[in-house]
Amino acid sequence: MKNKPHQKHAKITRPDLGVFARNEWAIIGTPCGNIKRIAYKVIENLSDQFKVAYADADHKSEDEAAENKSDDAMGAGAYMEYTDKISHHNFSEKANYETFQFRTKFNGSDVVLVNGNHFSAGQQIVVVDPRKFDSLKKKLDRLTKVTMILLEGEESEIPDFLKSKIENIEHIPVYKTTETKLISVYLKELLEERTPPISGLILAGGKSTRMGQDKGLINYRGMPQRDYLHKFLKNFCEDVFISCRQDQIRVLNELPVLPDTFFNLGPFGALLSAFRERPDHAWLVVAVDYPLLDRDTILQLLTGRNPSKVATAFQSTHNDFPEPLVTLWEPRSYPELLRFLAQGYSCPRKVLINTDVQILQAENPDALRNVNDPEEMKEVLALLEGE
Repeated sequence: MKNKPHQKHAKITRPDLGVFARNEWAIIGTPCGNIKRIAYKVIENLSDQFKVAYADADHKSEDEAAENKSDDAMGAGAYMEYTDKISHHNFSEKANYETFQFRTKFNGSDVVLVNGNHFSAGQQIVVVDPRKFDSLKKKLDRLTKVTMILLEGEESEIPDFLKSKIENIEHIPVYKTTETKLISVYLKELLEERTPPISGLILAGGKSTRMGQDKGLINYRGMPQRDYLHKFLKNFCEDVFISCRQDQIRVLNELPVLPDTFFNLGPFGALLSAFRERPDHAWLVVAVDYPLLDRDTILQLLTGRNPSKVATAFQSTHNDFPEPLVTLWEPRSYPELLRFLAQGYSCPRKVLINTDVQILQAENPDALRNVNDPEEMKEVLALLEGE
């Protein structure tokens, strides 16, 4: 009997990332100055809706670079230098970048445009420019997912060496390099199509110490609250899961559960466990102790969603802080949550306060009323009976 091969690494779901970010395009096949011109025009056209980053290489000679380093900390041997240029920020690091380091740097971006003459990216925009045919032929292995072809100058034909390399080339849109508005509109459509889908997460793993009974079992609307919320959120999400402790799994009947894999961290651990399961989904998180939550409030949250932010949240009705437990958390929040955990913080609200978040004012503040003890429960039950 053969021994099973040793499993060296834990099996976890990896997010769908490229070299730099979730959405990235390498522009390749034309001189670097032309790539920069195209990229800058696209950035200008998209920047009102998306956070667009640009990755390029420094074209200075080694001698010029050495001269420019003479007056800074890096030239003196520092490991890292951060420079505030007033109009922009610059990081210099003495490091050979691996893919995961690029992804960390560009996590806040919606899309990264890349100089494909120097770097690879998950998707490509190929420019048909005879000046670079010889160079492009040597880089055909980089053309793994071409989504657009651009014709430079008077060019009107796609060369045979590209036709034989690019799959489904007949379905790929073709523009002139000067048609930057059309290029931008097409990229905008692709980005909007790739807005992360939403899964629902009902936080029901608390021990309900103040309430004296399981808050998920309280009958506010003819059924246990966790059952009601599961049915309610299915109107807005692809799938809805009950977040719970490992010891609760057997008592949750046939409801789909997502047990904690980050233990003893409360809602913070539940959120991390959800992203570990589905890192490419946004998570609509709702705690079981919001019995007055209504359809209009959820619709306000979804309508006000800003996928470019870490999350979309309501401002709390009783203080100036965001409300973390009726919140739409975007996939980009996953590395942020892990970053806070690494610094010893396990409070979702602290993450919202200290990251780039879309804040909404609830049109119905009563819908965000939190119920934690028997007295508050009686008040809400009386309100619901009077409806």
